[in-house]
Amino acid sequence: MNDPTIVARVFRVVAIAEACSWTGLLIGMFVKWVLGTSELGVQVFGPIHGALFVVYVLVTLWTARLFRWDLWTTVVGVLASIPPLTTIWFERHVARSGRLDPARSQPVTG
Repeated sequence: MNDPTIVARVFRVVAIAEACSWTGLLIGMFVKWVLGTSELGVQVFGPIHGALFVVYVLVTLWTARLFRWDLWTTVVGVLASIPPLTTIWFERHVARSGRLDPARSQPVTG
């Protein structure tokens, strides 16, 4: 699937989902380590966040290739997965700067 509109939408959804899972995990860690009441949040959001982290990195690389991002933008996009909620900032940055514009895309073959 190389439809740039769909790829941009998938990137946006995954970036937001990754940030939401980070939030859930942070809340779970607060409850576990600060309040000391339950590990459930970490048990639930840990694997969810881990999976979404991997999906975000893969979708970022796919998006970077399709939209012909330069190396710096791609590296920043991948690194945005590490600090909490930074994937939302990065998604908004590339959208505002035109890096998700379908006119920039080029078909990915092979």
